[in-house]
Amino acid sequence: MKHTILITGAAGYVGDMLVEEFAKRDDVERIIGIDKEPLPEHFRNEPKLVYLHLNTADNWEEQVRAYHPDIVIHTAWQIREMYGDQATEWKWNVGGSDKVFDFAFAEKSVERLVYFSTVSSYGAFPSNTLEHRYTEDEPFRKSEYLYAEEKRFVEEHLREKYEKSDKHVAVAIVRPAAITGPRGRYMRIRFGLQSALAGQLKDSFVYRVISAMVSFVPVTPKWLRQFIHEDDVVSIIERLSFGEKAGAYEVFNICPPGPVVLGPDMARAVGKRQVPVYPWMVRIPFFVFWHLTRGKIPTGRGAWRGYSYPIAVDGSKVTRELGYTYRYSGPDAFRYTDGTYEEFVPESLRCHKKK
Repeated sequence: MKHTILITGAAGYVGDMLVEEFAKRDDVERIIGIDKEPLPEHFRNEPKLVYLHLNTADNWEEQVRAYHPDIVIHTAWQIREMYGDQATEWKWNVGGSDKVFDFAFAEKSVERLVYFSTVSSYGAFPSNTLEHRYTEDEPFRKSEYLYAEEKRFVEEHLREKYEKSDKHVAVAIVRPAAITGPRGRYMRIRFGLQSALAGQLKDSFVYRVISAMVSFVPVTPKWLRQFIHEDDVVSIIERLSFGEKAGAYEVFNICPPGPVVLGPDMARAVGKRQVPVYPWMVRIPFFVFWHLTRGKIPTGRGAWRGYSYPIAVDGSKVTRELGYTYRYSGPDAFRYTDGTYEEFVPESLRCHKKK
């Protein structure tokens, strides 16, 4: 069977990788990519790609319907909170997602829907512990962090729409830990925790100031991060898209088992010393930089919680139910440059795990 795939967010970090890797498959006839950003230069000569320079909140359904996609993968998201324009952000993220889901459930050609959610919506609260691992059976919790709230709402909408549908579409929701790897860290450097602490933000004066200020790694008592390698993300989505159907409606935390990244690990990785701080000491600069830079530094309301309190998940369901074995541990994904996209890493910066 030849597949036609709709991928939203096709110019984004994950969507771009999915387009690139899936276009190599013999059983993929066509990929329809939707993104509010222009067509990436490296896709200009990709014969399988039909690119729509549109927001998911725009009117795109008729153009896509003509191709009869059988797989829909929804990765599009405005992750950074839009300073002073949360209404537009809500329209793009929540309204755009509703349109994608409505399309998938209305089209008889669609057999699978894969949606990218987040572990953030489990909620970063003072009661969270370093030891607890959230499973897919535990509910999302309401928080002040807009990104987590939008994702929580969208998952609720997806469930409601699925229950009202004729259920001809198999739904798979993935909730990834922080995605990292050579492509994300070196080809697509953006304002992220690892980039900021490592001093890799060079694109503007504000970013250079932040990199200069972070001469140490501030670590709260419950500081914890989990990472998943970008290659594992692509492989899991490939399994959910082309392998045996996982079920009618399934949710998967995607995060490798084993050690997490703690404050001392982060400090060693970026070559800096750690300094103990408390959540209130994080909350103040997050507030100041958010308003001082009018959102250019993405430290909006509630973002400080994710830096202060842990959200650790159990990602073993992927292995139990899909038979997928993670290729990289969390710390290895975070520290080393191994992977499909190591070519983007300068030779002097390449770092391999000793076999």
